[in-house]
Amino acid sequence: MIIKLSLKDLSFGYTSTKILHNMTLDVGDGQIVSIVGPNGSGKSTLIKCIDRILTPSSGSILVDRQDVTTMGRMELARTLAYVPQNSLRVFPNSVFDVVLMGRRPHLGWRGDSYDEEKVWEVLQLLGIEDLALTPFNEISGGQQQKVLIARALAQDTGVILLDEPTSNLDIWHQIDVMEIIKSLMHKQGLTAIIAIHDLNMAARYSDSIVMMKKGKIVAAGKPDIVLNGDNLSAIYGIEANVRMLDDIPYIIPLARIPVKPARGANGNGQKRPVPAAR
Repeated sequence: MIIKLSLKDLSFGYTSTKILHNMTLDVGDGQIVSIVGPNGSGKSTLIKCIDRILTPSSGSILVDRQDVTTMGRMELARTLAYVPQNSLRVFPNSVFDVVLMGRRPHLGWRGDSYDEEKVWEVLQLLGIEDLALTPFNEISGGQQQKVLIARALAQDTGVILLDEPTSNLDIWHQIDVMEIIKSLMHKQGLTAIIAIHDLNMAARYSDSIVMMKKGKIVAAGKPDIVLNGDNLSAIYGIEANVRMLDDIPYIIPLARIPVKPARGANGNGQKRPVPAAR
């Protein structure tokens, strides 16, 4: 396997609070890797550290064996593209102009005919060319997500980072967006790293899955290996039935596992009051 992106001993935190703990991970070229885990496990923080929105406290991030921490912002933008959960929704830019912003790392703010052709090519690829002149903040959430993916594709990078690309979308748009991502990644040989909550979406569309808890990698590998009852119990605290269909695991949540109160605590997880001395 050709390694496209490599993390080694990556850590991040705010003052005394450590969020990511010595994370080491290799991502193969042309793979779709989903990062899953409970709320607060560090998924979005990891994505933002890779894109240098946040600065790691230690460790290294290599893309094609080049350290991204030594890159200028424009060089980094030619190497990594980032698709946030929400972006630009309050600005009345046209869809065409939003996608054209993805060309800035290659030319500054002045575009030429090649860059305009690139924008049209990407819009057609995602089937949204009819929205080109529509204000971005007047289209639906699913359409906005496609536009943000189009902007990332226009950057012409080898790696795309996506932070919850299906959040706040109905099931039709969730499938549509994930089908687009999978098709584009495999056809164009791009590498995608996706922070995502939906385990069944991750299982269906990923080449591999990284499971996180409390800022650490607990399990990593192919979906049918990683998504098992023991891992779901340990990481999410749930009982689940995992069924296979066409070699893809599907998770059916059954119940949450009650959290045992700490020793010496009452039913609310609080310490019992100590009787006053007589």
